[in-house]
Amino acid sequence: MKKIVILLLMVSSLAAFPNTVMAAENAPINTTAPTPAPAEIPAEVKVMLNRLEEIKALDKSTLSRSERKELRREVRTIKKDLRAAGNGLYISSGAIIIILLLIIIL
Repeated sequence: MKKIVILLLMVSSLAAFPNTVMAAENAPINTTAPTPAPAEIPAEVKVMLNRLEEIKALDKSTLSRSERKELRREVRTIKKDLRAAGNGLYISSGAIIIILLLIIIL
């Protein structure tokens, strides 16, 4: 009796939930927009990126501890400067909600 009940539960669970692990007949649609060509990179940003590449290519095993520490500091400051030079406008989700509420109210 138990075996029949378990068998019926298994069959009903397989029949109730469709199998979604089928391969798609068509190729999936790419929903991401193509990235536009980047604008001209400023000269100072190019210099910082080149310096980062030089540091990355450098053989750090021959450097002393203090020299490696200086390189890490330099990399951190360059990365911080690059992030600051992003010139992007960032709005938090809370600010967007407040703006939408103000637009609806007014």
